[in-house]
Amino acid sequence: MRLTLGSLKMLEKMETVDVDELIEEFETITKDAERIQRETLRKILEENASAEYLQNLGLNGRNDPESFKSCVPLVTHEDLEPYIQRIIDGDISPILTGKPITTISRRHVIYISGTTQGKPKFLPFNDELMETTLQIFRTSYAFRNREFPIGKGKALQFIYGSKQSKTKGGLNAGTATTNVYRSSTFKAEMKAMQSQCCSPDEVIFGPDFHQSLYCHLLCGLIFREEIQLVFSTFAHSLVHAFRTFELVWEELCDDIREGVLSSRITVPSIRAAMSKILKPNPELADLIHKKCSGLSNWYGLIPELFPNAKYLSGIMTGSMEHYLKKLRHYAGDLPLMSADYGSSEGWIGANVNPILPPELATFAVLPNIGYFEFIPQRVGNLESQVLFIEPKPVGLTEVKVGEEYEIIVTNVAGLYRYRLGDVVKVMGFHNSTPELKFICRRNLLLTINIDKNTEKDLQLSVDEAAKLLAEEKQEVVDFTSHVDLSTDPGHYVMFWEVSGEVNDEVLKECCNCLDRSFVDAGYVSARKVSAIGPLELRVVLKGTFQQILDHYLGLGAALSQFKTPRCVGPTNKTVLQILCNNIGKSYFSTAYG
Repeated sequence: MRLTLGSLKMLEKMETVDVDELIEEFETITKDAERIQRETLRKILEENASAEYLQNLGLNGRNDPESFKSCVPLVTHEDLEPYIQRIIDGDISPILTGKPITTISRRHVIYISGTTQGKPKFLPFNDELMETTLQIFRTSYAFRNREFPIGKGKALQFIYGSKQSKTKGGLNAGTATTNVYRSSTFKAEMKAMQSQCCSPDEVIFGPDFHQSLYCHLLCGLIFREEIQLVFSTFAHSLVHAFRTFELVWEELCDDIREGVLSSRITVPSIRAAMSKILKPNPELADLIHKKCSGLSNWYGLIPELFPNAKYLSGIMTGSMEHYLKKLRHYAGDLPLMSADYGSSEGWIGANVNPILPPELATFAVLPNIGYFEFIPQRVGNLESQVLFIEPKPVGLTEVKVGEEYEIIVTNVAGLYRYRLGDVVKVMGFHNSTPELKFICRRNLLLTINIDKNTEKDLQLSVDEAAKLLAEEKQEVVDFTSHVDLSTDPGHYVMFWEVSGEVNDEVLKECCNCLDRSFVDAGYVSARKVSAIGPLELRVVLKGTFQQILDHYLGLGAALSQFKTPRCVGPTNKTVLQILCNNIGKSYFSTAYG
């Protein structure tokens, strides 16, 4: 990726910019967020005035928010697909942006319904979007480092960059994280601003996720004294990494003792890179073996392995909250910090209150990285929903504390009034910019008739029932759901993978608890009159959700963007088949008689 003038100036300053300066810069731009928003929109529209998309909407060079909102419609990705496809196919005319797009972000969409046809979702990516990414990272780093200072050691980062490909028109295409990780600008900034990744690029960009994960763990052990932080994009990836460690730790010790890499690593580039790092070290192998042998149920594993680590970081909100209990088990007393709030479409806010636990994490919107609007979310009875007319979006500084909104994004890479699909709650303001808490995706997960349960409702239900497992010293490894309409009436199906053996009576009560914990009025009333059938809990065999992960990776999904689908739709036959082929036990609720 080429460096813009702004990037070059930023690189020149990096070695001298300190934490206090970064925080002061953030404080300045958030004190007058409304003005900064108008300036940001003006800049975006001026730089892209020649874009065909904007010209066709009749803006005629106007760049004020009022004209923008009156001329430009709210859109979804489906609305922009024809324009993006032309860019992919090689059309270099100004279609969505004034300057040609040179890179495409690609991700295999795991829809909220759990459906996918393996068709990737493409989004424009440019140098300007890269700079907004770095601004978010710099901001959150400054606030983290003020609370938990780290030196120039190393970081154990479970990051995975998929292979970049070429589109029909010759553009580089990769996942959003791959585009960032491959950027020389990003590498230079991360080296200057925080501990350097302990794994070589050959491991990060390896073609086999399992081999890369093994080598990430091995690199972390080799540099254990230098590790200052542990990071992955998602909490799920951190838990997965240390669950894998439980299975391979003795093999890792053998590698370190002999200085010879395991035969499970077959990728030549990875073996060559690791050979430069791995040397015989019997003392280190014995130390790790002793520490692992002495742990009780792996509690506090991470600080035992990495005694100088200050914290763990990654996205820990939304669907990632399920993994926090296990992550805290591994982390012991180490703090967990939720990373920033964004998506493949662009960044939104930084975590400037890093001392808050992930469940309470909020994200302060940076008013100069995009133009943001918010659609108020109204909840009422069934009649009001039928007559519902969607309210008009409000501006960044017009939102109200305690209210929920769907986010609309206009970014620097050609998305205009783009419906992100996320619902957030305004928890307060940092100066004049709102602090947001992620609530859920707007799409409904579970619905049969008048019932309406979201991802958050599902998570709360599972959390409540999982308390019964905790009393048996067991846990829900992972879960998903399905609406079964093959029965009359239809009913909810919950799929659980459980860590160990649990007796039938406990699992029956878990099933009842799941059913009772859905408090949506439509669901409760429908259950009481048998318009919805008893909830079914299906306990699947160990390794089932690993099979689902492997399935998506086989379709080309990147681990750095993978989220377990919390609801499997009827069109996702492969995943549904994996689940149904691995059922160990099944229970029906008796919660409603």
